[in-house]
Amino acid sequence: MLLQLENVQKKYNDFHLNCSLQVEEGNITGIIGANGAGKSTTFKAALGLIRTEGGTIRILGKDSREITTEDKQKIGVVLSENTFNDMLTIQDILPVMETLYTAFQKDKFTEKCRQYDLPLKKQFKDFSTGMKAKFKLLLAMSYDARLLILDEPTAGLDAVVRNDLLDEMREYMKQDGRAILISSHISSDLEGLCDDLYFIQNGKVLFHEDTDIILSGYSVLKVNDEQYRFLDKSYLLYEIKEAFGYRLLTREKQFYLDNYPGIVAEKGNIDEIILIMTKGKKLAG
Repeated sequence: MLLQLENVQKKYNDFHLNCSLQVEEGNITGIIGANGAGKSTTFKAALGLIRTEGGTIRILGKDSREITTEDKQKIGVVLSENTFNDMLTIQDILPVMETLYTAFQKDKFTEKCRQYDLPLKKQFKDFSTGMKAKFKLLLAMSYDARLLILDEPTAGLDAVVRNDLLDEMREYMKQDGRAILISSHISSDLEGLCDDLYFIQNGKVLFHEDTDIILSGYSVLKVNDEQYRFLDKSYLLYEIKEAFGYRLLTREKQFYLDNYPGIVAEKGNIDEIILIMTKGKKLAG
């Protein structure tokens, strides 16, 4: 296990984080949720950037309080905030990285920068949003980190740039012993990338499932009021009342198809499942 959070607590005025999650070696684990749901707070807690008020954090197999400078060289981080002075250039950063990270691959990193049209001598203040995002991710992957912790690395980017960055993450994971924890409020970005997903809302994990199970095991039923009245609700998880009737979430699609001819049963997707879970009523099923 490369990262494990158990009942990690952090309280602000009107916000309370209470989060448990784990990232296994060889996996890309995603955290999805709306802005303000607690994704960034979770990341900062895992990295020791904020003081927590309860729970335990283990990273690279150690209690987070025992992490050494050498251990930190095995963690690559992308945060939403700018981490470098706007007056600096990529060329200015190279000697700093060589000093801080013994495994920094300078030649490979500069070649990647050229590949992605990142100018080495241009000040960061003149970088576009997409250029900054590419730079931060390439830098995090430039020193053979075992664990990448990526907070909204694709936020605000167009589809082409987002796909480029997702491809870089897939390439990174081809080497054994690595893992990624990535957050996004763009759930479609993570459908084809992540092995498993956590859904967080108001500081709490409401849902954790393997991505394959989400995409193949869950189904959305659409029924009118009369169909709903006679429906066996034993295998329903959530429901939303709508103008036409009801939208229902289940993991037993075949049961309803077999027993209720004519019922509409659609394959679930992450966005729709999250919508039903956040806006709908939880059922006993």
